[in-house]
Amino acid sequence: MVTTNIITNVMKKELQVSGMNCSSCELLVKEALEDLEGIIEVDASHLKGIVVVDYDAKMLSIPTITAAIEAQGFRVQS
Repeated sequence: MVTTNIITNVMKKELQVSGMNCSSCELLVKEALEDLEGIIEVDASHLKGIVVVDYDAKMLSIPTITAAIEAQGFRVQS
């Protein structure tokens, strides 16, 4: 699911992420994404296996977000 706010270029994307087993995993993902310029908000849930990201689409792309998550050792499902 992707939603767009045309006025502000803010998009919300829910990503299915495997390999998150605890709250420390959630924190790793959140910190990695919050380091990216253009991230507005991140919510990660190891129980649901999802990461929800609000981001500025002019500054950031989904492949960049995916790469940051996978660099922490998790796998984003396509």
